[in-house]
Amino acid sequence: MALLGATLVGAAAIAAPPYYRVEIDAPAPLRKILETYLDLARYQSREDIGEDQLKFMLATASAQVTDLVSTEGYFTPHTSIAAQDDGKGKLVRITVDPGPRTIVSAADIGVTGAVAGEDPQRIAAIRSSWSLPPGQAFRQEDWDAAKDQGLQTLQKSRYAAARLADSQARIDPERHDAQLSANYDSGPAFTLGELQISGTRRYPAQIIRNVNPLSPGESYSAERLLALQRQIQSTPYFSNAIVSIDDDPAHPDMTPVKVQVSEFPAQRIRTGVGYSTDTGAQVEGRYSHYNVFNRAWTFDSQVKLEQQRQYGMLELAMPPDSKSFVNSVNTSRDRTTLEGVDLRSFRVGVKRARSREFYDTAYTLDYYSDQLQQENGATLPPDTVTAPGIHHALVPGFSWARRDVDNAIFPRQGHLLSLQAGFALKGLLTDQTFTRLDVRYRRYVPVGKRDLMIFRTEGGAVFTKGSSTQVPASLLFRAGGSDSVRGYDYQSIGNEKNGTVFPNKYLLTGSAEYQHWFNQQWGAAVFYDIGTTADNWSNKQFFTGTGVGARWRSPVGVVNADLAYGVQRQQFRPHISLGIAF
Repeated sequence: MALLGATLVGAAAIAAPPYYRVEIDAPAPLRKILETYLDLARYQSREDIGEDQLKFMLATASAQVTDLVSTEGYFTPHTSIAAQDDGKGKLVRITVDPGPRTIVSAADIGVTGAVAGEDPQRIAAIRSSWSLPPGQAFRQEDWDAAKDQGLQTLQKSRYAAARLADSQARIDPERHDAQLSANYDSGPAFTLGELQISGTRRYPAQIIRNVNPLSPGESYSAERLLALQRQIQSTPYFSNAIVSIDDDPAHPDMTPVKVQVSEFPAQRIRTGVGYSTDTGAQVEGRYSHYNVFNRAWTFDSQVKLEQQRQYGMLELAMPPDSKSFVNSVNTSRDRTTLEGVDLRSFRVGVKRARSREFYDTAYTLDYYSDQLQQENGATLPPDTVTAPGIHHALVPGFSWARRDVDNAIFPRQGHLLSLQAGFALKGLLTDQTFTRLDVRYRRYVPVGKRDLMIFRTEGGAVFTKGSSTQVPASLLFRAGGSDSVRGYDYQSIGNEKNGTVFPNKYLLTGSAEYQHWFNQQWGAAVFYDIGTTADNWSNKQFFTGTGVGARWRSPVGVVNADLAYGVQRQQFRPHISLGIAF
């Protein structure tokens, strides 16, 4: 019984109401601030508040209200506070009449230092973009943001030591008037010197120097330092990089660029499982070694097993050279069983590639050996584009890509363009002479503050004299699927013969999509896709698809979940994909 009694007493104590409650009557924006920061409101749920503490908070509440609402531009509020016992405990009612809001009547912006003689346009930009101009309501948060914006305009390039020399907000509570003044000192113009690198243990610091896009003597720019940071982190060696300079105005010329890095371990193993509406369930394993021969050579191996595709890859790459190029050798084996076609492709090659802030360039020499047959083993029809059996090609190639988007993971504005070209000559480990081109383009157009439109197109062609029966099938084209024409099975648009879809010489696809974002994470989309493949343009047939989808911004990119209707085949098909820009 004693234990039961103690339990009941404890439960009653837990369920007991707070010592006092607070009700605030004020305009909604101010009420939220007071409920968050006013001591009386913050502490009302605590049970350890004594009578003396409550009296103190009641006595100081009016002054605290004045301080809090003044941050929103209300400097002469009228506050009434009443406390009474309503039978459920003490109830504190706070009524706030904020009075007229203070309006900015003047904003005087001054800038001194080297910028006055070297870049007067920068001063004009600070004044024209000042975010708290006359006529706008005064808020402390807006005042702080305006001062910081002006400072950032100076500091982002050349004037690393710029500072806010003085600022003043002269408030006249009787007239509800605010007169602002801010004076900046740009200091001297800075130029960048040599790199000072720290944190390297496993991998040579020369890797960082080789990918460094900065030139000694160039003007300081925060964006250029970020470009170096991104270049370092695009290599497989460093998990993090901090790039900075000493902004000492006494030493602005050739100031050293300090680079502090954290390294990845020498070896990494990654595994994963997943599902794609294009190729089915999958399991994947990858092993990488980033310090082969203790010379920062990288070895990369990958195996991906999917229901309709099995892929394996090996690559050995040297670290970036003095021109930022990475030289590598690679080989891969890829088997797909799609739309009645069993395609086994073996490739081995060498590559010289460079990845810059906005451009990627690669020179390749690849040997292809493809075997194509029908899945059921039947003889292929004589009018297919690709003949049965094994076909070979030695293909010198060139690829180039340009990225000009505002955000690499979640782009809202800009464009992406990639170009691939290659050729092969019969007799040089090649069965048939041909030239191959593939162009992709994607455009992002913002609509309002949240929405956007995405346009994409791809065109591909294999040029030969006569038919392309001896060209390796993996170099020809099929369409359909998540990143092609939705509403159709993956690679189901091509040269269809007796229910089997073979690849063609030409490809053309396009898409228009409108995305509406409800918040920062979730959105919806409507889209229209169109595309075709053909052996010659006289017998082409365009396939169209349309549908709706959901969008989710995951940590690694936008996840797309679509339901599309293929008009020509009168079918609905789901598509799930991760929208990472090429």
